[in-house]
Amino acid sequence: MLNRWWSTWRRLRDQRTLRRRAIPDPLWQLTLARYPFLARRDPVDQLRLRELATLFLAEKEFTGAQGLVITDEIAVAVAAQACLPALRLGLVSYATFVGIVLHPDEVVARREVMDDDGIVHRYDETLSGEAMEGGPIMLSWKDVEAAGESAGWGYNVVIHEFAHVLDMADGIPDGMPPLPDRAARAVWRRVIDAEYAAFCDRVDAACDTLLDPYGAESVDEFFAVASEVFFVAPREMRAEHPQLYGLLADYYRQSPADE
Repeated sequence: MLNRWWSTWRRLRDQRTLRRRAIPDPLWQLTLARYPFLARRDPVDQLRLRELATLFLAEKEFTGAQGLVITDEIAVAVAAQACLPALRLGLVSYATFVGIVLHPDEVVARREVMDDDGIVHRYDETLSGEAMEGGPIMLSWKDVEAAGESAGWGYNVVIHEFAHVLDMADGIPDGMPPLPDRAARAVWRRVIDAEYAAFCDRVDAACDTLLDPYGAESVDEFFAVASEVFFVAPREMRAEHPQLYGLLADYYRQSPADE
């Protein structure tokens, strides 16, 4: 009874949000024009994406850093790209965080790691995005804005970081998002481990790769990098990595290469 009441309340709330806070047509058309990988989706997907982006904007809190002013254009650009992986999964997949922080450009983060001997090593890392468990999500607006162009080489910082959000939904950043049962997890691990090992071999051999070589850092980065390419260069991915493409198509419940 309580679950039925909650579902009804949420549905009515979402309907009210879609009526009152709908993304204006000119702004939505501008967003599609700037990001062709969104415009390629069929009209049904575009409508669903627009609705999800509207609800996403109502739920999340945007903050500009280093003087960046969050405009409607910026917020919608992030929301539309972030909601692409959630098109079939729903926004419940992003329920673990609220805050999104945008910087004008890349940021330099100070890191500390301890090796096996207990020695602490400090270094600087340049970041265009970062997803932390529980949030916030950090993004470089320069990279977000250029996503239409960078799709040509399979790069998308928003999809990358939101893939990490999905991966961490079960609390473990291990390259495996929450799956329905043990059999699905076994299939996932078998495919992604084999794909990851082959990819690392190609990177170590200095071969050209469709996926960003950064994916060789760890299997969770491999999942995030693969998700980028799956959404912005799907035909190329299906041709070069058919098994990995199929794995992601099953998980995301969509096949963008067919658009």
